[in-house]
Order: sequence, then C-alpha cells, then structure tokens
Amino acid sequence: MSDVTDLSSSLPGDQDQFLTILSREEVLARFEDALFPRSLPVDTVPLADALSLALATDVMAPIDVPPFDRSNVDGFAVRSDDLAQAGEGAPVRLALNNETIACGTAPKQIVQPGTATPIATGGPIPRGADAVVMVEHTQPLANDAIEVRRAVSPGQFISYAGSDIARGEVLMHKGTVIGSREIGMLAACGIARVNVVRRPVVAVISTGDELEQPGTPLRPAAVYDTNGPIVTAAIAENGGNPIFMGSYPDEEDVLEQGMRAALARADMLVLSGGTSKGAGDLSHRIIPRLGAPGIIAHGVALKPGKPLCLAVCDGKPVVILPGFPTSAMFTFHDIIVPVLRRLAGLPLRTDTTVEATVPVRIASELGRTEFVMVSLVEGADGELIAYPTGKGSGAITSFAQADGFLRIEALADQMPAGTKTDVTLLTPHVRVPDLVIVGSHCTGLDVVTAPVVREGLSVRSISVGSLGGLAAARRGECDLAPIHLFADKTDTYNTSFLAPGLTLVPGYRRMQGIVFRPGDARFEGKTPEAAVAAALADASCLMVNRNQGAGTRILIDRLLGDARPDGYWNQPRSHNAVAAAVAQGRADWGVTIAPVANAAELGFLPLTEEHYDFALVDARAKRPGVKAFLASLHSDETRKALEKAGFRPA
Repeated sequence: MSDVTDLSSSLPGDQDQFLTILSREEVLARFEDALFPRSLPVDTVPLADALSLALATDVMAPIDVPPFDRSNVDGFAVRSDDLAQAGEGAPVRLALNNETIACGTAPKQIVQPGTATPIATGGPIPRGADAVVMVEHTQPLANDAIEVRRAVSPGQFISYAGSDIARGEVLMHKGTVIGSREIGMLAACGIARVNVVRRPVVAVISTGDELEQPGTPLRPAAVYDTNGPIVTAAIAENGGNPIFMGSYPDEEDVLEQGMRAALARADMLVLSGGTSKGAGDLSHRIIPRLGAPGIIAHGVALKPGKPLCLAVCDGKPVVILPGFPTSAMFTFHDIIVPVLRRLAGLPLRTDTTVEATVPVRIASELGRTEFVMVSLVEGADGELIAYPTGKGSGAITSFAQADGFLRIEALADQMPAGTKTDVTLLTPHVRVPDLVIVGSHCTGLDVVTAPVVREGLSVRSISVGSLGGLAAARRGECDLAPIHLFADKTDTYNTSFLAPGLTLVPGYRRMQGIVFRPGDARFEGKTPEAAVAAALADASCLMVNRNQGAGTRILIDRLLGDARPDGYWNQPRSHNAVAAAVAQGRADWGVTIAPVANAAELGFLPLTEEHYDFALVDARAKRPGVKAFLASLHSDETRKALEKAGFRPA
C-alpha cells in the first residue's frame, strides 16, 4: 500500500507541487514496471575490453583445460607398477629414456616397463606413463639411470585433460560480471571475444542559474556544480557509460533543447535540480513533451529525497534528482542504482548492515521515512557508535564522509539517545578510524592531525562542541575531546570540567575576538565592551552566534548577559561559518578565532586568549592513533606550524 498525500489544494496558483507523495516501495515498483521487462543491447567485444561488463549469454567451454594430461611437478614420468615395491630398503632402478619433455614439447617415446622419462612441470604425460615421481625423490645413477626409493600411486602428480574445465560445460553463466579471474578462465579456453551487455549510455545534466563549473571563477551567489561530477562518477561505478552534458540555466527553451539532445545520444537521462516545481524549476514541465508515458512518480515519502521525479520517455528512463548533494546522491544510490544496474545486466548491489548505538537523540519528521547519514566509531566496550553527520542535505561531505545510514520510520518523530539500530554501510566493510576526536571545532586541529594522517592512520573528527565532546569522552566514544571551557569560580580553563578517567593534555592557545567588516564605526577602534554596547544600542545591528555546547557560545553569553539581540538564534557550528556570515554581510558581528578572522580579512577585537586543550580518555591512551597524535602535538614541526597559522603552542 502506498503512502499518498494530495497537496494540490493547498498550493497557490499553478504550484501543483508533489501532487502525489508515494512511498519508496511504490516509487520503485512504478519505475521498474514502466521499464521492464526489456531486451538489453548486446556487444561482442575483445576480452581486454570486457572487464567489469556482464555476460549477455552463457559461455560454453570449447576445449578441455588442460587440453592434455600434464605433470604438476619437475620429475620423471613413470609406470606406477614399476615402483609398487619401492622403499628405503628396496630401491628400484629405472633406465632413462632418450628425451626430456618440457612445456610445449610433444612426447615421442613410449615409457616402457623399467624406464622413466624426465619431465618438467606442465609437460605432457608420455604414452605408457601413469604417474610422475618428483626429482627430489630420486637419485641419479651411472649409465643414464635413476634410483627411486618411494612407491607412487597411479595418477600421482598428474592433472588429467579436462580436470579443470571440461569441453562443453558452462564456463560462465549469463549475468556474470567479468573480472580479472574470469578473463583468465576465458583466455585459458582460447576465447578471444565475448558477448556482453552494452553499458547503457547515461547523459547527465545539471540545472540552475546558480551553477558554475569547477575551475571557473565563482561569481556572487553562485555555487560550484558538485552534482554533475559526483553523479557522473556514480553512474560509471554502477555499470553506466556517462556523458556529462554540462550545466544549464533555468531557461525553458534552452533546457528543453539540452534534454532532447541528451536523449538523442543516450539510453538514459539524469538531471539534478529542478524537481521542486518552484518558479525556476522547469525540468518536470518539459518531460511530457519528450515522449510517453512521461512522469511516473514525482515526490517520495523520504528524507532526504522528497522531490525526486521519475519518468520514462519513449522507453528511455529520465530521472530528476533533488538539487542538494546529499539528497541527490542518496536517492540516486537507493532508487536509481538498482534500475541502472539492471539496464547494465549487473547483479543487484549487496548492502552490508551492522548494529550500532546512537549516542544522541535524533529528531525526525512525522510522515516521511528518514535516512540519516552517520559516522561510525568504536565505543568503550568495542561496540559501534553511530554519530549523525548533522550537516544536512545541502552538504556534499555529509554523504562523502559518512560510513553509512540509519533509518527512522515514518511514524516516529525521533530516535532516542541510546537506541540500538541497524546501519547500512556505504562500503562493504566497517572502517573504524584509528583516531577519534569528538568536541570543539578548530582549524588548528588540522595542523596537529596532518602528521598522523601521513603515517597512514585514519582520523575521524566530529564537531559537537566542547560539552558534547566531554560527554562523548565520558562514555568512552572517542580518544580525545578538544575543549575550551572557562570556569568563572576558579578563573581557569578546562581542568575543573574533567571527570574521572580523563586526563587533560595541554594543546595550544588561540585568541577569541569580535569580528566585523573593516570600516564599521560601531566596532572600529573600540574596546570589546564598547563595541558590544554600540551593537546592542543599534537595532539594525545583526549578530551571528555559535551553537549551544560550544565553548565560544559560553563566551558570547557571558559577553551579552541577558541581552538577546537580533541574530542570537543564528547558530552555526564552526568558526569559519561565523566569519563567512560577517564577510558576506549576512551579519554584522560575531565571535571567532584570530586565524579565521585574518583569513577572511575581517576586523578583529581581541577578547581573550583561550586554552584549546584535549581531554584524553585514559582507557584509550595506548592506541596507536593516540600515541601518534600526542607525538605530533609535541613535535617541533607541529609547534612551528601552529605558530605560523596564528596559534600559540602551550
């Protein structure tokens, strides 16, 4: 039964957005029913070109492999009857025949009773012989003879014709994906060309006025096209032959020409963006003009991925993915890849699941099945912990850096902290990192971890704020928690916040301060206190805050007291986001660290030099990743690199 929601009556004008919201299962069923069954195009290709393709027909073995009885060892071809009584106390003398059989040499002489023929590994067994004795088990004698002190059984060290592959047997079945091992088997049978399913040609188009291609200057309000390259690569990974057609602006005539040109060249068309049916979203309006039956499904009860649009135009599938990268890639892998692999004749992808514990509450939206990208770390007892990436569907790293995803059912509004759930992996195996850092965000952390990565160790850094990092450290979910928490009562940083089982590792000092655009008279040349007073006195002065749990947020709240100016609830999770908001005019001031302010060319009023230290989980101190991190932190190379970046090593 599908989940169907009719929203047309609630939308103004011609905004017939998501006329029917279908369940994931219904969307897949409709799409596959419109495309299959169908005969798949076949190519006959040289063996060298068959790698990663699927066989279109069964392959029968045209010969026996090996094609003759052959020796498995270097030794002598013999009659086993001659050596039936051989032993240490009863050596048997055999006369040597006047030929030596090497690989590729056809035997000419018969092995008569009482004789033996020297033979190399792979050499054809001569007539009369039914066994091979290893050269190590013989002793040479004068007058072209050998002595054997060991009995042999019939067939010893012989591979018989057809023992590997028998003539006429099915060597490989239709649908087999050709890898290096399969190529070896085919070559062994003398097969030079095979019938394979032709890779479906898939055209890729990105849509949106805001897109620029990588390598070109980024104009104001524009973003680089990430969907085009990542979708193109994903198509190649799953058996398609992608053609990237470029990005198209939101101009209906231009886009329609591009879509028609793409369908003329390709077996399938994949677009990203233009699925939400807003004023600039045109793709879905063009589809009905491209061929029957047209749109199969538009809107799926998934998060991310609700705006997905699927169509079939004169037998060719057309897919319009959501514009946000994580939404686009999740729906592509979940819903489009099964269809693409069928078109390529490939078997369905096999997903691996593992059980993990969710350490924090995850809010969800009722009515839509939600898939949450997670990063996996190892807990105190060796169990897997699944941390939500928390970057949203607009973040390309949310998909790229995740280990897998978990599922929250449509009827649930949350997944409580402590829930054990299945995580579907994005790769076949769990990749537990060598070093796990959970806590406060800082650009200096990259300086310290760089030597660790160069040693070949994997590092996972999860930004949840100082308090979140301490909580993770107390639960044993990380190795180190970066913190910068000031205690008013003791007038100290970090020490009083530690719990038993945690040790403070001094890190480095960094200057926190107020950032503003140069020339702003409300801040320029003022003390921090005077600048904040001026900002609070001006109702049009907009601030940007930091997320709850961050050490910077605690500093800001102490600075503001009870005041809650406009922008207070704008709470990005990183110093760079604060600087970007101010530099781009979306806010007038915020608090960040000096290296970030300098990089963004912002004005800076120093507030305090805070201590950015690390809470080390004692039980994990001997892990190789931790040892490598501490060695880097204390090295002269890292200390100099930190100073160059604007930090002061402790």
